[in-house]
Amino acid sequence: MPHLLIIGGASSDILHLRSKTVPSAGGAGMYTAMAANRCGAQVSLFSPRPDPIPEILQPIAERLHNWLGPIVPQDQLPHFEISYREGKTEYIKALFGAESILTPDMLPANLSMYDCVHVIPLGSAQKQLTFIQACRERGAKRISAGTYLTSVREVPHLVRAIMQQTDLFFMNQSEAVGLFGSLESARSEAGKILYITLGSNGACVVQGSHATFVPAVPATELDATGAGDTFCGSTLAHLTQGAHPIMAAQHAVPLASQMIQHVGPAALLFNDPAPQIPADPRVQVNELQVQKISQMISTLDEASPFNFISAELPPVDHPKTLDYFFSVTLQQFSFWTEKNGFYHQPLIAQIGGVQQKGAFYLFDAYRRRLEIDPDFCTPARQANMTRAELLDILRSDDGLDPMPALDLHLEMAQAYGRDMLALHLTPTIILQRSRASSHPLQTFIHLLDTIGGYKEDPLRKKTDLLALILNQRPEAFLPFGKDEQVEPVIDYHLMRSNLRVGLIDILDEDLEQKLVDRQVISPAEEWAVRHAAYRAVEQVVALSGKSMGAVDWFFFGARKRCPEMTEPECPLCQIDSVCAHRKELFQPVLRTSFY
Repeated sequence: MPHLLIIGGASSDILHLRSKTVPSAGGAGMYTAMAANRCGAQVSLFSPRPDPIPEILQPIAERLHNWLGPIVPQDQLPHFEISYREGKTEYIKALFGAESILTPDMLPANLSMYDCVHVIPLGSAQKQLTFIQACRERGAKRISAGTYLTSVREVPHLVRAIMQQTDLFFMNQSEAVGLFGSLESARSEAGKILYITLGSNGACVVQGSHATFVPAVPATELDATGAGDTFCGSTLAHLTQGAHPIMAAQHAVPLASQMIQHVGPAALLFNDPAPQIPADPRVQVNELQVQKISQMISTLDEASPFNFISAELPPVDHPKTLDYFFSVTLQQFSFWTEKNGFYHQPLIAQIGGVQQKGAFYLFDAYRRRLEIDPDFCTPARQANMTRAELLDILRSDDGLDPMPALDLHLEMAQAYGRDMLALHLTPTIILQRSRASSHPLQTFIHLLDTIGGYKEDPLRKKTDLLALILNQRPEAFLPFGKDEQVEPVIDYHLMRSNLRVGLIDILDEDLEQKLVDRQVISPAEEWAVRHAAYRAVEQVVALSGKSMGAVDWFFFGARKRCPEMTEPECPLCQIDSVCAHRKELFQPVLRTSFY
């Protein structure tokens, strides 16, 4: 269980709601801590500790692993009186109490035991910055912080300094506009993540210059106090449990939505699990078919991992293998063309006298360049790649460019190289850090979540594929720790297989017709299919007893017996007897760098 330390405390508040006035526990630190606790994290709080603990704060104290900080009388607790009437938020009274006596020298000498330390604004940006610096000096592994509008308006230089010295930063839309000029201009440094809450519009996750919007979950608002802090605490809990930065936000939004429908932190004190990411009703996992397919796959010798040795790939012990796989795997996407809003055809072209398709065309093109230019795959070369250079590398034997999205491939190559250079990383360093960790795969994934070309996909298809490659190659570059296993590697071949064999059902007639017609669909429609396929494959791995590498290679192999452009050869398929034979269905058609 991850352990978080929240610096910033609890308060005893009075809330004037539309229909009633009620006492409530409050405080940014309290909301952050209770949200993280509800989402499965162990939480300690550093703030003034009242003695005795007021009745309204007793449920909070009971859920804390530890309450650190100076002991103070009840009447020195922070106290706020807030009105939410007539659509306005108004602070009638604001007493910060003993929180002002907190100093960094009161912190534990060693903070390395915590998976993340989060520092709330503490009433002063300068004080917050001083605490953050002290946390770093005391060995904090990962530091998070938030801000508030007054700091953004009055001391923006300090807010920027805080962002520079933290790994994660949380703000709302007004604060982001005040600091960056517009939401669209918001940026984070390499390796850092910026979370921006958007109220009823959800949230925005900023990774460098890449922004992802997470939709809200509809709710009838009763008390919005602490919504942003709830989002923060939930996000931190999921991040420290290994979630992708975007998926952590997707998990956090439903809890914030549930919280604002109750008074104060009431929903954060529920004993049942936090609400899950809402499933899209247009697509569902077929549980019965999952059981049938899993049982069949469990008996198949053919369902075994691929060792990633072939004529298109570097031979065993090639000195540049790591650079090669890191740079080529991030390019494994978008091997198809579109025509008039519909899928046209897959990438099939001749290179080196051999007809190749999609992924293996790309593998072969990069391998050929590696043989004449050994440093081509290094981060520095990728960062400075030109369009002409990439075109020359990927050109087919007939002299043409077969890549349907060349500019997107160039953008990903450059993003990868720039992030690696900015973070002073190389493939060798990433593997060294991963192997030295007690959780090698988890460490590897965390590092890739900061690297362009890999970090953008919330389902980590290319990251997980690279992990499988490095684990299953004869060199065994990346050993997995006990009980470590990659997540489902969901590309369009696996989605097509999921749809056709019946692991997932399309319940929406309009979406089903679009898939049959091979029409370009919206990102929301694509996500509905892809996330369902992810959940289905996750279950197949668990029920079949096979590794993710084995299940992935089995379904990836279906591209030959159940291809895009010709009639499936069902008699050649080992799971034909339990297949739903929905041969008319096709994978989602959407241009993306994810797969």
